[in-house]
Amino acid sequence: MTTISVRTRAKDDMVDITGSVEKAITESGITDGICVIFTPHTTAAVTINENADPDVQTDMMKGMNGLDLEKIPFRHGEGNSPAHIKSSLIGCSETVIVHGGTAVLGTWQGIYLCEFDGPRTRKVHIQVR
Repeated sequence: MTTISVRTRAKDDMVDITGSVEKAITESGITDGICVIFTPHTTAAVTINENADPDVQTDMMKGMNGLDLEKIPFRHGEGNSPAHIKSSLIGCSETVIVHGGTAVLGTWQGIYLCEFDGPRTRKVHIQVR
């Protein structure tokens, strides 16, 4: 298993970690299998989405924030219930196929750590089998 640290820049952020995942796959020596990317945080997530146009990342965050979760009178005392909900909606992990020593991704796809309660330094675990 490889663990990387990802520094997020804002309260809501998407950081492209595709290169780090590809590096972990290469270093594993596994040419065909699966790769699981997991973040152990309840206010962050991992997703696969377009990496050709940065407007997609902006639109994704606008869409998540458009849910207006901040207007709901939550009971959780830390005040970050919207971040917990967003994390659960996106999910804390992704699994990709490894073939020929590389992640099988679509032409426009990248792997992202999504931040919903930042800025922070987050951990991402990468397991290749």
